[in-house]
Amino acid sequence: MRVKGTASTGDCVALADEAGTALGFGIFDAGSPLAVRVWGDEPIDDTLLATRLESALALRRSLFSDGKTSAHRLLNGEGDRVPGLVVDRYAGVAVLRTDGDAASVLVERHEHVLVEALRGEGITTLVKRAATKGGPKESRVIFGPEPPARIAVTEHGVPFEVDLAQGQKTGAFLDQRDNRARVGELARHLLARGGPVSVLNLFSYAGGFSLHAALAGAKTTSVDVAPLAHKTAQESFRAAGVPLTGHAFVAADVYAFLETAKKKGNRFDLVISDPPSFAPSEKTVPRALAAYRTLHGAAASLLAPGGIFCAASCSSHVGLEAFLGTLDDAALGRRDLRVTDTYGPPPDHPTLSSFPEGRYLKLVVLR
Repeated sequence: MRVKGTASTGDCVALADEAGTALGFGIFDAGSPLAVRVWGDEPIDDTLLATRLESALALRRSLFSDGKTSAHRLLNGEGDRVPGLVVDRYAGVAVLRTDGDAASVLVERHEHVLVEALRGEGITTLVKRAATKGGPKESRVIFGPEPPARIAVTEHGVPFEVDLAQGQKTGAFLDQRDNRARVGELARHLLARGGPVSVLNLFSYAGGFSLHAALAGAKTTSVDVAPLAHKTAQESFRAAGVPLTGHAFVAADVYAFLETAKKKGNRFDLVISDPPSFAPSEKTVPRALAAYRTLHGAAASLLAPGGIFCAASCSSHVGLEAFLGTLDDAALGRRDLRVTDTYGPPPDHPTLSSFPEGRYLKLVVLR
């Protein structure tokens, strides 16, 4: 495949094979390993972008018509056929992230199309957010008033707080929304057996899994190295009317916590492990799989008999089958657990069959 003619970053370019046969159009990025992000058979202009945006937004209107969820993904890059563009909604605030310089140029060139589409969805503020290496997150307001540092939203009817100023990604990990609700249901299932239920949430970040489990009636322990994340989690507990009494928020390295808890003989009825990506590239996959096996073995050692273990991965380079291989009897150090469910990204994070990287999220339930 080659680019016809010369191009600068952000230009729409025509693609052809070696014989000169037209293959489609894409956005050129001179400084990226992905030299061209393909958009399809039509030149990229205002009309095409408006059509793609309307298709994406129509899907979200159908998904969240009950009004119970005010935080979700509006635009999911390749999955919505707008490569390099991601927009997350937090009530009336939308946060845009671009992947690569070409996507940023594209937004600047067609900004009015994006603004018109989002205003039509009730968005009052659009912020473009970028993380600088080793520095603070940078934001630019594209339209509307300056957003608050924190904002209250709902998820399946559950209120929670989002740290827009310092939170990860666009503010929250919206891809785990449905899995958080599933954890709440698992806690209810355990409670139905009678007696108290204890939940351990590893790499808890803003405590979403813990909150849903607490609302079900379980006692939770949230472990994360970042104290600021616990502050956000506690605000969410208060917003949902859940007293903090009986719920622990531990600011510690997860591995150190697991080692200490094992020595103390602590056991939990429901354990959730949702670490950051272990495989930033293909060559790091072997090391990542070994790290997952170590983590899963340590976490499973704290699971009480008859308990439930939920293991998640957000590493796009680690497929589901490979991830399942880190949850075998040898890795877990026990033979009483079976895989009962596996889940991927939620429907507001659509993917294309030709883009397996978009199906990066995996949650495996073992009982």
